[in-house]
Amino acid sequence: MLENKVVVITGASSGIGALTAKKLSQQGAYVILTGRSEARLKEAVSGMPGKYETIQMDIGNAEEVKAVVHDIEARHGVIDVLVNNAGYGVFENFLDAPPERFQDMMDVNYMGIVRTTQAVLPVMLKQGFGQIVNIASIAGKMGIAKSSGYAASKHAVLGLTNSLRQELRGTGITVSSVNPGPIDTPFFDQADPSGQYVKNISWFVMKPDYVADRIVHLIKKRKEELNLPRSAAAGMRIYQLFPRLMDKVLYRWLDMK
Repeated sequence: MLENKVVVITGASSGIGALTAKKLSQQGAYVILTGRSEARLKEAVSGMPGKYETIQMDIGNAEEVKAVVHDIEARHGVIDVLVNNAGYGVFENFLDAPPERFQDMMDVNYMGIVRTTQAVLPVMLKQGFGQIVNIASIAGKMGIAKSSGYAASKHAVLGLTNSLRQELRGTGITVSSVNPGPIDTPFFDQADPSGQYVKNISWFVMKPDYVADRIVHLIKKRKEELNLPRSAAAGMRIYQLFPRLMDKVLYRWLDMK
């Protein structure tokens, strides 16, 4: 089903991006890994089982993104799947965070998706098919203490994803969101340098292999939304129905940073 499909992944130099790339390659996809660091991209493709290429690309530079996408289309003639994975988080008290931190997280986590999607979407519209997969977060549906900047950026990602999904109905293009809880990846090296948060929620942290497998399944089945883990997904639905009540009940449990 994924044989020879051209899949572009941003933020593919480590973590879920790199692992998902390998799993897609195992399924026969032609994977194009992009990221800012050429050296880290070379490390990420070590042991890659199938066809791939790496392209240095900064999602913060709209002109560079357009040039890379144009080159991919010129050489391959098609882009079947775009996985918008690039992003980062920093967990800190709202008043301790400089405004520039909010701005940068929004620029990377949200505007990065805007730039890549605006570059790739015309290609998909022209070919009449495709899938855009935005890696958001459970934090985009339920904000918690000390993650205001990160949660706000992921709320924006989900707002964009849901709106674009409706806008593209009938075009042959699927727009998907992946909303994971905490994953055991290098994400926390920057988000939680003390390691305290990860220690407190160690029982809840998902294995990267599990998450990457579920992302591949979403792509194969062209599903529109994936919330992980299932227990968090169920709790999130209850929270959205009774936000005031759940805030009172859960705020101490959720504040583990």
